[in-house]
Amino acid sequence: MSEPERAASALLKKHGIVGPPVDVANVTKLLGISLQLADLGEDCSGMLVRAEGGAVIGVHFAHPPNRQRFTIAHELGHFVLHEGGTYVDRGTTLRLRSVASNSGSIVEEREANQFAAALLMPAAWLRREVKMHAIDLGDDESLRLLCERFGVSNQAMMYRLMNLRLLDDASSPS
Repeated sequence: MSEPERAASALLKKHGIVGPPVDVANVTKLLGISLQLADLGEDCSGMLVRAEGGAVIGVHFAHPPNRQRFTIAHELGHFVLHEGGTYVDRGTTLRLRSVASNSGSIVEEREANQFAAALLMPAAWLRREVKMHAIDLGDDESLRLLCERFGVSNQAMMYRLMNLRLLDDASSPS
């Protein structure tokens, strides 16, 4: 298990979070982080600012709720995993964004994305869902219901299922 996966799992366990969807706004409160929705510009998903008095996560208010949730989880990843004071995440895709448009390194951005995916869609929870509900990813309704259950976008869910190698398990009959 990678460090981002371990850290996300430990955070969920520490706070007694046992099923989806993870309330990321509450997780920020539990960690003493202020959460603010703001107009960050269309090209800025979110930011983490740490100072002596605490930390603030800012999220672009106009982005869809599922995107905001992933952004919050991503910034929580920076908070938990990295020591830098400020991270500004620009770009409009879930994929690793270019280094030039971020304040974090490529490794830090990748780790923050891994943490976010593991926080919102823990491997054990997804495996259980795929096994219990015979998810057919060729069926748009099955995928929509899985995304709704975890509060994530189709894109985030597909990346996570691919990374966990659950696509074959989900599409094959039991």
